[in-house]
Amino acid sequence: MSSAEQIETGAEAQPSDQELARRRSRFRRFAYRVALILAPAHVYVGWSLVPDLTVDPTIKALGYGVLAVSALLIPFGTMARLFIGNDGAVKRMVWAGSVTMGWFSSVVIFTLLRDLVLLVAGRPDWAATSAFVVLVASVLVTLVGFFNARRVAKVVRVTVPLTTLPKSLDGFTIAQITDIHVGPTIKGNYVRGIVDRVNSLGADVVAITGDVVDGKVHELTDDTAPLGNLRARYGSFIVTGNHEYYSGADEWIDEFRRLGLQPLVNEHVVIGHNGENLVLAGVNDYSAARVHRSHKSDPEAALQGSPNGSPKILLAHQPRSAHAAAEAGFDLQLSGHTHGGQFWPWNHFVRMQQPFTAGLRRLGALWVYTSRGTGYWGPPKRFGAPSEITLITLSAAA
Repeated sequence: MSSAEQIETGAEAQPSDQELARRRSRFRRFAYRVALILAPAHVYVGWSLVPDLTVDPTIKALGYGVLAVSALLIPFGTMARLFIGNDGAVKRMVWAGSVTMGWFSSVVIFTLLRDLVLLVAGRPDWAATSAFVVLVASVLVTLVGFFNARRVAKVVRVTVPLTTLPKSLDGFTIAQITDIHVGPTIKGNYVRGIVDRVNSLGADVVAITGDVVDGKVHELTDDTAPLGNLRARYGSFIVTGNHEYYSGADEWIDEFRRLGLQPLVNEHVVIGHNGENLVLAGVNDYSAARVHRSHKSDPEAALQGSPNGSPKILLAHQPRSAHAAAEAGFDLQLSGHTHGGQFWPWNHFVRMQQPFTAGLRRLGALWVYTSRGTGYWGPPKRFGAPSEITLITLSAAA
């Protein structure tokens, strides 16, 4: 195994009380800014939708009240721990804010579509019916999305043909999980379900491509503990995602090692299988250098000292690492980050930031597989972009 860069893996220095107070104050200001940004969207929905739903003033007042609560719950519910000291109340507020966020995003989109249709069609007699359709559709999409997000991800089987793969490595399997986002609404039982399903696959390698956590080690130790039960023939390997850098990357790298996972920090391992070698490399998150300059993502460094002629696979959290991976000479890159958009219509906007949204794609001689993620972030909602545990099978291509 080689590494171009070494990092100090000791526990991070604990911030002072004064620094913690500054952070809380900064995040509180952020919550207030989010509330100000969301307010016009709620006013728009109230102006466009509520009057067409009913003429009853009492029901109208109820509708406006629901929107007012939504405008407050989304920023202050999801960030409740900045304002409330009671752990039980915080959990309930976070759940309420997260679900409301998912519901309101659908309400806004469907209201916009409704207004465009009414504008083009010029049919005011459709106003009441279409307003009711928006309300029902937003609730149904939220409920279906909640069910999809909270169930254990299904297994997606993908075969990748590699011209560099020796026949003796044909059929080598990699179970990929990514973007679990253990944190406010994803806890130990959820993680345990993922681990059990991965272990049932009997893969040669488990690859975890970042964004495992949304929180500090001392907050989530119990919830990430099931990851230590992952089993594969040659072990479990992990790379950092951008969210690890929001939560203390050095400390989490230490914790992953303690759990028995092997972090690949711009480095590689050589796996011997049936008399042939396979190079499995990993890089830090594409944007890691913004937080830790010494963690700059470097696919070339990850290959230093690797054997020539062996198939080379890269674990990289973000698909946009692919250009550097292709230049470095990798055959396959496994990524996550995008969540496949997580729920409609955001899956259509991912390409504005990433070269690939989901699935198996080609960049020159490099194959890139982008997982839709195994958990979710923010709203517990998956609609049109189901979560997945991916079983990659390598095939010796002609």
